[in-house]
Amino acid sequence: MLRTRVLILAGALILLGAAVVSGAQEQARSKDTLQQQEDVYGWQMMSEQERHEHQQQMREMKTEPEREAFRKQHHEKMQERARQQGLTLPDSPGPHGNGMGPGSGHQRRGGK
Repeated sequence: MLRTRVLILAGALILLGAAVVSGAQEQARSKDTLQQQEDVYGWQMMSEQERHEHQQQMREMKTEPEREAFRKQHHEKMQERARQQGLTLPDSPGPHGNGMGPGSGHQRRGGK
């Protein structure tokens, strides 16, 4: 009887430990995904599909000049989108590529 309880308790602890590890791994993946999104210039103005497509295109490019040209084109596209929405983006991405800068791009022209 005691042995059965000990085995049940041990099994429960193993399952609990596995759940904790799994949760920690999922949290780390979510944090990595968020960081990757924030590294895309103007990501806050992009749909989930646009962010996914952007990441996929960057992965498929073979050379740094190719990626740099794509980044420049994307930068111009996000600048235009921000202008149309009355938002202000920095001229260049921040130190970690965060394209919306410290104000997260939520500043309206005219201080509104």
